Amino acid sequence: MNTIERYLAPTCLEEALDCLHRHDGVTILAGGTDLMPQSRAGRIRIQPTLLNIRRIPELQGITLEDGALRIGALTTITELLASELVRTRLPALAEACNRFASDQIRNTATIGGNISNASPAGDTLVPLLALDAEVELAAKPNGHIARRRLPIANYFTGPGRTRREPHELLAGVRIPLPAPGRVAHFFKFGTRPALDISTISIAIAGTLVDGALGDVRVAFGAVAPTPVRARRTEAVLEGRPLTPATIEGAAAVARDEVDPIDDVRASAWYRKELIHNMTKRMLDHVAQA
Repeated sequence: MNTIERYLAPTCLEEALDCLHRHDGVTILAGGTDLMPQSRAGRIRIQPTLLNIRRIPELQGITLEDGALRIGALTTITELLASELVRTRLPALAEACNRFASDQIRNTATIGGNISNASPAGDTLVPLLALDAEVELAAKPNGHIARRRLPIANYFTGPGRTRREPHELLAGVRIPLPAPGRVAHFFKFGTRPALDISTISIAIAGTLVDGALGDVRVAFGAVAPTPVRARRTEAVLEGRPLTPATIEGAAAVARDEVDPIDDVRASAWYRKELIHNMTKRMLDHVAQA
Protein backbone atom coordinates (compact mmCIF):
# COMPACT_ATOMS: atom_id res chain seq x y z
CA MET A 1 0.00 0.00 0.00
CA ASN A 2 1.27 3.50 -0.88
CA THR A 3 1.95 5.79 2.09
CA ILE A 4 1.74 9.54 1.49
CA GLU A 5 3.92 11.31 4.04
CA ARG A 6 3.21 14.87 2.92
CA TYR A 7 0.58 16.57 0.79
CA LEU A 8 1.53 19.90 -0.79
CA ALA A 9 -0.74 22.26 -2.74
CA PRO A 10 1.28 25.27 -3.93
CA THR A 11 -0.49 28.31 -5.33
CA CYS A 12 2.28 29.61 -7.60
CA LEU A 13 4.85 28.12 -9.97
CA GLU A 14 7.83 29.20 -7.88
CA GLU A 15 6.45 27.44 -4.81
CA ALA A 16 5.85 24.23 -6.79
CA LEU A 17 9.40 24.27 -8.16
CA ASP A 18 10.77 24.81 -4.66
CA CYS A 19 8.89 21.69 -3.57
CA LEU A 20 10.37 19.65 -6.41
CA HIS A 21 13.85 20.95 -5.59
CA ARG A 22 13.59 20.19 -1.86
CA HIS A 23 11.93 16.79 -1.88
CA ASP A 24 12.87 13.46 -3.44
CA GLY A 25 10.15 11.04 -4.43
CA VAL A 26 7.37 13.38 -5.61
CA THR A 27 4.18 12.41 -7.44
CA ILE A 28 2.59 15.31 -9.32
CA LEU A 29 -1.22 15.48 -9.31
CA ALA A 30 -3.27 17.62 -11.70
CA GLY A 31 -6.61 16.22 -12.89
CA GLY A 32 -5.86 12.72 -11.63
CA THR A 33 -7.90 10.99 -14.35
CA ASP A 34 -4.92 8.79 -15.29
CA LEU A 35 -2.99 8.83 -12.03
CA MET A 36 -5.71 7.62 -9.68
CA PRO A 37 -6.95 4.61 -11.73
CA GLN A 38 -3.38 3.52 -12.45
CA SER A 39 -2.47 3.84 -8.78
CA ARG A 40 -5.43 1.72 -7.72
CA ALA A 41 -4.50 -0.87 -10.35
CA GLY A 42 -0.95 -1.04 -9.01
CA ARG A 43 0.68 0.26 -12.20
CA ILE A 44 1.88 3.48 -10.54
CA ARG A 45 3.23 3.83 -7.01
CA ILE A 46 2.37 7.12 -5.32
CA GLN A 47 5.56 8.62 -3.89
CA PRO A 48 5.90 9.90 -0.29
CA THR A 49 5.24 13.49 -1.40
CA LEU A 50 2.03 14.21 -3.31
CA LEU A 51 2.22 17.58 -5.06
CA ASN A 52 -1.15 18.98 -6.16
CA ILE A 53 -0.48 21.64 -8.81
CA ARG A 54 -4.13 22.35 -9.63
CA ARG A 55 -4.18 25.85 -8.10
CA ILE A 56 -1.21 27.33 -9.97
CA PRO A 57 -2.42 30.13 -12.29
CA GLU A 58 0.82 30.21 -14.34
CA LEU A 59 -0.02 26.73 -15.65
CA GLN A 60 -3.44 27.72 -16.96
CA GLY A 61 -4.76 29.43 -20.06
CA ILE A 62 -4.42 29.56 -23.83
CA THR A 63 -2.51 32.54 -25.23
CA LEU A 64 -0.91 33.80 -28.43
CA GLU A 65 2.82 34.35 -28.04
CA ASP A 66 5.25 35.24 -30.84
CA GLY A 67 3.50 33.40 -33.63
CA ALA A 68 2.59 30.39 -31.52
CA LEU A 69 -0.26 29.19 -29.37
CA ARG A 70 0.84 28.49 -25.80
CA ILE A 71 -1.37 26.12 -23.84
CA GLY A 72 -0.82 25.90 -20.10
CA ALA A 73 -0.31 22.42 -18.71
CA LEU A 74 -3.46 22.67 -16.55
CA THR A 75 -5.73 23.50 -19.48
CA THR A 76 -8.51 20.92 -19.53
CA ILE A 77 -9.73 19.07 -22.59
CA THR A 78 -13.07 20.85 -22.23
CA GLU A 79 -11.30 24.23 -22.28
CA LEU A 80 -9.43 23.24 -25.42
CA LEU A 81 -12.70 22.27 -27.11
CA ALA A 82 -14.28 25.57 -26.07
CA SER A 83 -11.37 27.67 -27.36
CA GLU A 84 -12.07 29.44 -30.65
CA LEU A 85 -8.31 29.74 -31.19
CA VAL A 86 -7.90 25.96 -30.97
CA ARG A 87 -10.96 25.18 -33.11
CA THR A 88 -10.03 27.60 -35.88
CA ARG A 89 -6.22 27.47 -35.88
CA LEU A 90 -5.55 23.91 -34.65
CA PRO A 91 -8.52 21.84 -35.87
CA ALA A 92 -6.61 18.53 -35.68
CA LEU A 93 -6.09 19.07 -31.94
CA ALA A 94 -9.76 19.97 -31.55
CA GLU A 95 -10.71 16.77 -33.39
CA ALA A 96 -8.59 14.75 -30.96
CA CYS A 97 -10.18 16.47 -27.96
CA ASN A 98 -13.62 15.66 -29.36
CA ARG A 99 -12.66 11.96 -29.30
CA PHE A 100 -11.28 12.15 -25.76
CA ALA A 101 -13.12 10.06 -23.16
CA SER A 102 -16.39 11.40 -21.70
CA ASP A 103 -17.59 14.89 -20.84
CA GLN A 104 -16.92 14.23 -17.15
CA ILE A 105 -13.32 13.20 -17.83
CA ARG A 106 -12.75 16.10 -20.25
CA ASN A 107 -13.83 18.56 -17.55
CA THR A 108 -10.98 17.39 -15.30
CA ALA A 109 -8.29 15.88 -17.53
CA THR A 110 -5.51 18.27 -18.54
CA ILE A 111 -3.34 18.45 -21.63
CA GLY A 112 -0.29 18.41 -19.36
CA GLY A 113 -1.49 15.21 -17.75
CA ASN A 114 -2.11 13.56 -21.11
CA ILE A 115 1.42 14.48 -22.22
CA SER A 116 3.00 13.43 -18.92
CA ASN A 117 1.20 10.10 -18.89
CA ALA A 118 3.14 9.35 -22.10
CA SER A 119 0.81 6.63 -23.29
CA PRO A 120 1.50 5.34 -26.81
CA ALA A 121 -2.25 5.80 -27.35
CA GLY A 122 -2.55 9.30 -25.80
CA ASP A 123 -5.24 11.13 -27.75
CA THR A 124 -3.65 14.60 -27.90
CA LEU A 125 -0.10 13.40 -28.48
CA VAL A 126 -0.47 12.39 -32.12
CA PRO A 127 -1.84 15.74 -33.35
CA LEU A 128 0.76 17.55 -31.23
CA LEU A 129 3.46 15.60 -33.08
CA ALA A 130 1.99 16.53 -36.45
CA LEU A 131 1.73 20.18 -35.38
CA ASP A 132 5.44 20.44 -34.41
CA ALA A 133 4.60 21.19 -30.78
CA GLU A 134 7.24 21.85 -28.14
CA VAL A 135 6.92 21.10 -24.45
CA GLU A 136 7.98 23.77 -21.96
CA LEU A 137 9.69 22.54 -18.79
CA ALA A 138 10.34 24.74 -15.76
CA ALA A 139 12.81 24.24 -12.90
CA LYS A 140 14.49 26.28 -10.16
CA PRO A 141 18.02 24.87 -9.89
CA ASN A 142 19.87 27.98 -8.62
CA GLY A 143 17.18 30.00 -6.91
CA HIS A 144 15.81 31.35 -10.19
CA ILE A 145 13.14 29.90 -12.45
CA ALA A 146 14.64 28.46 -15.64
CA ARG A 147 12.73 27.14 -18.63
CA ARG A 148 13.69 24.89 -21.50
CA ARG A 149 11.83 23.66 -24.55
CA LEU A 150 11.95 20.31 -26.26
CA PRO A 151 10.27 19.20 -29.47
CA ILE A 152 7.53 16.83 -28.44
CA ALA A 153 8.85 14.41 -31.07
CA ASN A 154 11.93 13.94 -28.84
CA TYR A 155 10.14 14.02 -25.49
CA PHE A 156 8.86 10.46 -25.11
CA THR A 157 11.32 7.67 -24.33
CA GLY A 158 8.93 4.75 -23.73
CA PRO A 159 5.50 3.90 -22.32
CA GLY A 160 4.97 6.25 -19.38
CA ARG A 161 8.49 7.71 -19.71
CA THR A 162 9.66 11.16 -20.82
CA ARG A 163 12.76 13.34 -20.73
CA ARG A 164 11.43 15.44 -17.84
CA GLU A 165 13.90 15.52 -14.97
CA PRO A 166 12.63 14.89 -11.41
CA HIS A 167 13.12 18.56 -10.41
CA GLU A 168 11.26 19.85 -13.49
CA LEU A 169 7.59 20.60 -14.03
CA LEU A 170 5.79 20.52 -17.35
CA ALA A 171 4.55 24.11 -17.62
CA GLY A 172 2.89 24.05 -21.01
CA VAL A 173 3.03 23.21 -24.68
CA ARG A 174 3.82 25.60 -27.52
CA ILE A 175 2.42 25.09 -31.03
CA PRO A 176 3.47 27.22 -34.03
CA LEU A 177 0.48 28.83 -35.71
CA PRO A 178 -0.11 27.11 -39.08
CA ALA A 179 0.63 29.19 -42.16
CA PRO A 180 -2.10 29.89 -44.74
CA GLY A 181 -2.79 26.82 -46.84
CA ARG A 182 -1.77 24.45 -44.06
CA VAL A 183 -4.12 21.49 -43.56
CA ALA A 184 -4.22 19.04 -40.66
CA HIS A 185 -6.50 16.15 -39.81
CA PHE A 186 -6.82 13.60 -37.01
CA PHE A 187 -8.38 10.13 -36.95
CA LYS A 188 -8.91 7.73 -34.07
CA PHE A 189 -10.18 4.18 -34.34
CA GLY A 190 -11.58 2.36 -31.33
CA THR A 191 -14.51 0.25 -30.28
CA ARG A 192 -16.36 3.51 -29.57
CA PRO A 193 -15.63 6.99 -30.97
CA ALA A 194 -14.50 8.51 -27.67
CA LEU A 195 -15.08 6.30 -24.63
CA ASP A 196 -12.25 3.93 -25.45
CA ILE A 197 -8.49 3.77 -25.71
CA SER A 198 -7.51 4.08 -29.34
CA THR A 199 -6.68 0.99 -31.35
CA ILE A 200 -4.75 3.28 -33.69
CA SER A 201 -4.67 7.02 -34.26
CA ILE A 202 -3.33 9.11 -37.12
CA ALA A 203 -2.57 12.78 -37.70
CA ILE A 204 -1.56 14.20 -41.07
CA ALA A 205 -0.49 17.80 -41.74
CA GLY A 206 0.98 19.61 -44.70
CA THR A 207 0.82 22.68 -46.91
CA LEU A 208 -1.35 21.99 -49.94
CA VAL A 209 -0.19 23.74 -53.12
CA ASP A 210 -1.48 22.78 -56.59
CA GLY A 211 -2.60 19.37 -55.33
CA ALA A 212 0.72 18.47 -53.68
CA LEU A 213 1.61 18.36 -50.00
CA GLY A 214 4.72 20.10 -48.71
CA ASP A 215 6.38 20.18 -45.30
CA VAL A 216 4.51 16.96 -44.53
CA ARG A 217 3.95 15.58 -41.06
CA VAL A 218 2.48 12.14 -40.40
CA ALA A 219 2.15 10.79 -36.86
CA PHE A 220 0.76 7.54 -35.49
CA GLY A 221 -0.41 6.43 -32.06
CA ALA A 222 -0.84 2.98 -30.48
CA VAL A 223 1.53 1.31 -32.96
CA ALA A 224 4.87 1.62 -31.10
CA PRO A 225 6.18 2.11 -27.55
CA THR A 226 5.64 5.86 -28.00
CA PRO A 227 3.61 8.04 -30.37
CA VAL A 228 5.79 8.36 -33.47
CA ARG A 229 6.49 10.51 -36.50
CA ALA A 230 6.28 8.39 -39.66
CA ARG A 231 9.24 9.88 -41.47
CA ARG A 232 9.39 7.34 -44.30
CA THR A 233 5.72 7.97 -45.06
CA GLU A 234 6.36 11.71 -44.97
CA ALA A 235 9.18 11.32 -47.48
CA VAL A 236 6.94 9.46 -49.93
CA LEU A 237 4.40 12.30 -49.81
CA GLU A 238 6.73 15.29 -49.74
CA GLY A 239 6.18 17.57 -52.73
CA ARG A 240 4.26 15.01 -54.76
CA PRO A 241 0.79 15.48 -56.22
CA LEU A 242 -1.79 13.46 -54.28
CA THR A 243 -2.58 11.09 -57.12
CA PRO A 244 -4.11 7.68 -56.42
CA ALA A 245 -0.68 6.09 -57.00
CA THR A 246 1.05 8.45 -54.53
CA ILE A 247 -1.65 7.89 -51.93
CA GLU A 248 -1.52 4.11 -52.26
CA GLY A 249 2.27 4.16 -52.09
CA ALA A 250 2.25 6.27 -48.93
CA ALA A 251 -0.36 4.03 -47.31
CA ALA A 252 1.71 0.93 -48.09
CA VAL A 253 4.85 2.52 -46.62
CA ALA A 254 2.86 3.54 -43.53
CA ARG A 255 1.72 -0.05 -42.99
CA ASP A 256 5.31 -1.29 -43.17
CA GLU A 257 6.72 1.55 -41.06
CA VAL A 258 4.71 0.84 -37.89
CA ASP A 259 5.59 -1.90 -35.41
CA PRO A 260 2.49 -2.56 -33.29
CA ILE A 261 1.89 -5.33 -30.74
CA ASP A 262 -0.90 -7.82 -30.18
CA ASP A 263 -3.05 -6.90 -27.20
CA VAL A 264 -6.65 -7.05 -25.98
CA ARG A 265 -7.73 -4.24 -28.32
CA ALA A 266 -6.31 -5.60 -31.60
CA SER A 267 -3.73 -7.81 -33.22
CA ALA A 268 -0.60 -6.35 -34.76
CA TRP A 269 -1.84 -7.43 -38.22
CA TYR A 270 -5.15 -5.64 -37.74
CA ARG A 271 -3.43 -2.45 -36.60
CA LYS A 272 -1.18 -2.49 -39.67
CA GLU A 273 -4.21 -2.90 -41.94
CA LEU A 274 -5.98 -0.06 -40.15
CA ILE A 275 -2.95 2.18 -40.61
CA HIS A 276 -2.90 1.38 -44.34
CA ASN A 277 -6.62 1.82 -44.91
CA MET A 278 -7.15 4.92 -42.79
CA THR A 279 -4.01 6.68 -44.04
CA LYS A 280 -5.32 6.14 -47.55
CA ARG A 281 -8.77 7.42 -46.61
CA MET A 282 -7.38 10.54 -44.93
CA LEU A 283 -5.13 11.36 -47.90
CA ASP A 284 -8.05 10.83 -50.29
CA HIS A 285 -10.01 13.33 -48.22
CA VAL A 286 -7.17 15.90 -48.40
CA ALA A 287 -6.81 15.39 -52.15
CA GLN A 288 -10.53 16.02 -52.73
CA ALA A 289 -10.72 19.09 -50.49
